[in-house]
Amino acid sequence: MNSYLKAISYYLPEKIITNKDLCDDFPEADEAEIFKNYGIKCRHISGPDEIGSDVGFFAAEHFFCEHQIKREDIDFLLFCTEGLDYKAPATSCILQHRLRLPGTCGALDIPYGCTGFVYGLSVSKGLIESGQAKNVLLITSDVPSKVIHPGDKELRILFGDGGAATLISATNEDKGIGQFVFGTDGSGYDKLIVRRSGTREYMTRAWLEDFHEVDGMKWGRMEMDSSQIFLFAMKVVPAMIRELLGKEGLSVEDIDCFVFHQANVQMLEVLRKKMKIPLEKFIIDMETTGNTVSASIPIALKNAMNKRIIHTGGKIVLCGFGIGLSWAATIVEI
Repeated sequence: MNSYLKAISYYLPEKIITNKDLCDDFPEADEAEIFKNYGIKCRHISGPDEIGSDVGFFAAEHFFCEHQIKREDIDFLLFCTEGLDYKAPATSCILQHRLRLPGTCGALDIPYGCTGFVYGLSVSKGLIESGQAKNVLLITSDVPSKVIHPGDKELRILFGDGGAATLISATNEDKGIGQFVFGTDGSGYDKLIVRRSGTREYMTRAWLEDFHEVDGMKWGRMEMDSSQIFLFAMKVVPAMIRELLGKEGLSVEDIDCFVFHQANVQMLEVLRKKMKIPLEKFIIDMETTGNTVSASIPIALKNAMNKRIIHTGGKIVLCGFGIGLSWAATIVEI
C-alpha cells in the first residue's frame, strides 16, 4: 500500500492589505521597493475574531465543496498550526466536530510552522502505509498577523494569513509520496520565535502594558533574526535537496518542479541559483499571499496545478525550512 496526494483546496481571509496600505503606515516605505525586495503586492489578514482553526475550517469546507469528497470517508484529521485554540484540548478534536467528521476519525495536532506541511505528509504516509488509515485530511493553517507588532514593518510586509486542506489517500499503484529527509537545530530556536506565548515565558500585565494598552499583543509577539534565518537556509537547504535526490537516485534534471516553503522571494531566488535549478522548474508564488507559514507550500502547489505548471505524473520536490530551526523535504508524484 502506498500513499499519494489526492487533492488540495485553500482559503484566504477576506481582508487584504496592499503595499500602498503599508506605505500609509510607514511613510518612509515605497510600494515599488517593497515589491522588488519581497515579491509581494498584497497579503490577506484574518479578522479580529478569526483565528487559525477558523481559517483551517473554511479551507476544509471549501475542500469538501470543491472536490465532492465524502466526510465519512476521512479516517484521520491532522491539524498543523502555530496558533492552537487551547493548550488543551487538541484543536484537531474541535475541528473534527465542527467539520462533522465521523466519530471513528482519529485527530492529532502538529504544532509546527514553516516545515509543518512536509511533516504532515510524513505522518499521513505513516498512517496510511501502516494500514491505520486510508484517507488523511491534513489542514495547515496559520494567522501570523495576530502576533506581529503594528510597528514591525518587515514582518508586516512579509507575512499573510491563510489555510489549506490536503487529502492524502491510499493507493495500490507504484506512485505517490516518496522518502523524506529531516533535520533539526534547536540551538537556533530563538531566531524565529513568538515571545510570551506559552508557559516558559508567560504573559504578564506589565508586558502587555508596554504596548500602551492592557490587551496589546495578547497572543504574544513574533521576533525574527532575518540574517540568521537566511544563513541557516543557505546552509541546510541545498544539502537537504542533495541528500533527498541521492536517496531516490535522481538528479535535478529528473524533477519536474520544485515547490519550497514560500519564505522570502530573495532567499528563494538565491537558493534556486545556488542549486542550479532552472527557473521554469521553480515555483515562486507569494505575490498575492505573502508568507503563509504552514499553508505556503500547499497554496503554491495548488496554484501551480491550476495554471497547469504541474501535470499528473510529474515528480515534485516539496521542501520546508524555518522555525525550530527545522527542515524537511520529500518527493511526490501528483
